[in-house]
Amino acid sequence: MDKKQIAIIGAGVAGLTACKHCLSKGFNPIVFELESQVGGVWTKTIRTTRLQTPRYTYQFSDFPWQPSVTDNFPTQQQVLDYIRSYAAHFDLIPHIKFNSRVKGISYDGPSSDTWSLWNGTGEPFPPEGKWHVTVENTQTATTKVYTVDFVILCLGRFKDAPNIPQFPTGKGPEVYQGQAIHSMEYSAMDNNKAAEFVKGKKVVVVGFGKTGLDIARECASVNGPEHPCTILYRHDHWKIGSWFPWGFPISSFLFSRFRELLIHKPGEGFLLSFVATALSPLRWAIWKLLEIYIISNLQLAKFDMVPPHSVSQDLHSGLVMYLPNPQNFIDTLNKGSIKLKKSPSFSFYEKGVLISQDDTQIEAQVVIFATGFNGKQKLKNIFESQTFGQLIEDSQRVGLYRESIPPRIPQIAVIGYSEGLLSLYISESTSRWVATLLDGKFKLPSINEMEKDVTRWDEHLKQVSGQYYYLSALCGSEIWYNDHICKDMGVNPMRKKGLFANIFKPYGPTDYIC
Repeated sequence: MDKKQIAIIGAGVAGLTACKHCLSKGFNPIVFELESQVGGVWTKTIRTTRLQTPRYTYQFSDFPWQPSVTDNFPTQQQVLDYIRSYAAHFDLIPHIKFNSRVKGISYDGPSSDTWSLWNGTGEPFPPEGKWHVTVENTQTATTKVYTVDFVILCLGRFKDAPNIPQFPTGKGPEVYQGQAIHSMEYSAMDNNKAAEFVKGKKVVVVGFGKTGLDIARECASVNGPEHPCTILYRHDHWKIGSWFPWGFPISSFLFSRFRELLIHKPGEGFLLSFVATALSPLRWAIWKLLEIYIISNLQLAKFDMVPPHSVSQDLHSGLVMYLPNPQNFIDTLNKGSIKLKKSPSFSFYEKGVLISQDDTQIEAQVVIFATGFNGKQKLKNIFESQTFGQLIEDSQRVGLYRESIPPRIPQIAVIGYSEGLLSLYISESTSRWVATLLDGKFKLPSINEMEKDVTRWDEHLKQVSGQYYYLSALCGSEIWYNDHICKDMGVNPMRKKGLFANIFKPYGPTDYIC
């Protein structure tokens, strides 16, 4: 029998793990990658980008970091080299078509409107149904249509689809006489060009996430207080200056089952619900102690940077940010090399930005939007079918069963859209799960049951993440998610030896090697 053809769109960590596991099950994967190399978001970053979590949490389960990498928070180049080594080690490169822009995918098969089972039959490869993938070779400007049995979307949420705020007519970048760009354009510059671009200029960075902070620090290192960089942002979020508060490795707590016992989880039984409720005072005390440490360690109160919500909410939303070399950041604030301006909105005028809240004018020659990416729109736009695109758009969080299967879109999976503190392993475990599903080792429940499960996860994320639940961050629920993945595949979810180790010792990618 012919091998089933699987199209994988994207050669970041999600696409590479999907390719590897599809190969392991005997399928014929073909990976389409827009860039000329593997690595996804890591291919184009600014000079100072590093991992935000310790490297043992960001690794493939069956491929350790090279012994030469000793830094707990490797650089962008070290991460990229590691990902390339993984692709080479498992001989994935021959299956990748580089410089390939997927312009759209269209489904050729029966209507899914009346189905009660996924694909109409509950099987990953029904008797009827194919996907047509339209691909443009960016080097030759030629287009080819590939017909495949299944599509795995590994598009990535933090790349290629810049999110730029909308402004009323006459108050946007069109009236501004300087240069306004997105962080994506800044990241695409080589290091020397990026430094030259901001040298001797007053820069406003819009956004105070990881990218915004990194760009601001680079501007400060180039220009100092003579040409200060202003960070303009709407809300404060928690930042962690050390993974060892009071000498305690916080990762040992964050990545343990014990921490997950402190929160309610989707689909939990009576016993787990009772334990989470009973331990709620302990949960509050632990997070409050961490907040006290962070406020003191980073002098947040001095610079009016104390968030009004709990560090727990930011953790579960994926908005907690690791701040390397925090004393350097504090020094730039004290020296005036970086200035902070908080405002719910702003507009442009000829020479810079205008803060409508207090009529403050901030002069700038350059404005850089570090306002993230519109991953949802990017996912929607890949579908040529308006109906399928609407299914993506109508779901505020993008409703995916097991964070992968859109219940009402046939023969397709999404990997890498949902994030976590163990983000690489979330992609790897989901890839293994999808490949096992395609291999027929287990079946999905009905569409109705899948949608009920999606709703349960929605309610859970609303509870722990508040208004940011739509970000689809599994941060803090990775072990519970992996438990479900393991059970589906018939694998024991308790990965350590002994009850004490399973509850209190931190879990990491290597615990799940199969």
